[in-house]
Amino acid sequence: MTKKVGVLLSGCGVKDGSEIHESVIVLLAIDRGGATPMFMAPNINQTSVINHLNGKVSEGEQRNVLAESARIARGNITDLKNVHATDFDALILPGGFGAAANLSDFGVKGENCHVEPEVARIMRETLKAKKPIGVICIAPAIMAKMAQEAGIKIKLTIGNDSGTAAKLKAMGIEHIECPVTEIVIDKVHKIVSTPAYMLANRISEAATGIEKLVSAVIDLA
Repeated sequence: MTKKVGVLLSGCGVKDGSEIHESVIVLLAIDRGGATPMFMAPNINQTSVINHLNGKVSEGEQRNVLAESARIARGNITDLKNVHATDFDALILPGGFGAAANLSDFGVKGENCHVEPEVARIMRETLKAKKPIGVICIAPAIMAKMAQEAGIKIKLTIGNDSGTAAKLKAMGIEHIECPVTEIVIDKVHKIVSTPAYMLANRISEAATGIEKLVSAVIDLA
């Protein structure tokens, strides 16, 4: 039976949604790994909308996370509220600032952050079902908060950014420094992480780590 990998998106665009390069590499790696992707996103408004041409906030503009994520999924996406852990064999969260602004408020509150309710629910269900989870770039922040809530100590990486690593450690995780082309696997809890654009200078660097992460997640499933 073909394995199904859930891909949880946070919008479309590195500064206010899912990192597009990371998301597309995940999709390609899932397909090459012989699995099937299942895209999902919460039906909520973005915290802010960024003009990616100048990097500034587009004042007064609103965009919907699910509708924006549908751009990456080419429309083949499900409202997160209708998804359960029984629908997939593994779950992957690409990075991009949407993970820290839409799926959680880690970008503002750091270790005192909260995870968006539907995101928290699907993460709880996946952890309870002992299904593998892959987290990329800044998405390990969400994983750290959910592990803290569950009372489990996990191994994660966001690369070598000491400031961000300190915030993750404050949530009780063990942070492992990791180069961009590698991954960290917590075999006990079936959690895989890679730095991607937390460190990458080129798309090929990000791709190497992401492809390894997807392969490991599929194997764990």
